[in-house]
Amino acid sequence: MAGGAEVHLHELLRRLVANGHEVTWLACDYEGAVKEEVADDGIRYRRRGHWKLGNFVLPLLLRDELKQRDYDVVVDDINKIPFFSPLHTSLPVLAVVPHLFGRTIYREAGPVTGTYVWMNEWPIPRVYRRSWFMAISDSTANDLVERGIERDRIEVIECGMDHDRYIRDDPPPREEHPTLIHLGRLRRYKSVDVVIKALARIRQTLPQAQLHVIGDGPDEPRLRQLAVKLGIADHVHFRGYLPREQIVDQLYRTHLFLNPSPKEGWGLTVIEANECGVPVVASRRPGLVDSVRDGETGLLAEYGNADDFARKALTLLTDDARWTAFSQSAVRWARGFSWDEAAQRTEALLQRCVREGRR
Repeated sequence: MAGGAEVHLHELLRRLVANGHEVTWLACDYEGAVKEEVADDGIRYRRRGHWKLGNFVLPLLLRDELKQRDYDVVVDDINKIPFFSPLHTSLPVLAVVPHLFGRTIYREAGPVTGTYVWMNEWPIPRVYRRSWFMAISDSTANDLVERGIERDRIEVIECGMDHDRYIRDDPPPREEHPTLIHLGRLRRYKSVDVVIKALARIRQTLPQAQLHVIGDGPDEPRLRQLAVKLGIADHVHFRGYLPREQIVDQLYRTHLFLNPSPKEGWGLTVIEANECGVPVVASRRPGLVDSVRDGETGLLAEYGNADDFARKALTLLTDDARWTAFSQSAVRWARGFSWDEAAQRTEALLQRCVREGRR
């Protein structure tokens, strides 16, 4: 299941192809993948190397590709570890940044891996000093400025939404009992344990409350053990990977979406939940403060504080009129985002990169 950063890039690039541009996507290999193809989306893909080695293999593949074909601009997706494309080409570079980890990487990785990631982020302002940046939220833009990137080289283009995939003429009814959901990869730094702890507290007031955890990842065994320890294992449903249609159906059956992450680029899952009329309780942290309209489409809680998450959740779950008002505001907020508009703005930014890069 692709994450939000991958969905974001794909939605933009396939629209650029539809507008008549040629796009080659250099990506890591995976089992069963074709080494080179032009897919149904019109994007030409070249795949090499395992994802763990991507930042060593793909710059070499970039050099090879630039020898074979002429390009106008390089789009560098800085997702976790930068590729440092400006070191490998004289072409204009647009760096797309969902978010940078900073010291939050130590919530997921040990000291060696965490320091490796942190140190790779440190040279970004110098290496990319002549590049342009596309941030997906004001939070990410502010982070880049604090690191030393010139503000006039950064444009904020928020994620869009594929509304046809979420709108239902006859959606499933909400569950009879209070139902919460978390959607995303199960990694330690995502802090999903806060959601499980919050459910235990919520059940003290609403004993029939249940939680659906959709997604998989290496933190799942620890989270299952936590649910057992708290005595709520029968009320936490680990659903694993689900096709998009099933996720949408479950969202329509749900009353509240919880996102306890310490940092997001934007929080695409927040808007997906809102699209289905589901209010959100999320951490008051970068990215989420952009995608959640506090007091309208959801509520922001103190990061890592399960008690605060539970309190905020209960204010919605125990007040039907307030929940309905939030649900309606959430739908209006989500319907305002468009991938077509985001792609148009991206195209204009790329044209600027090419134009100014040739001066």
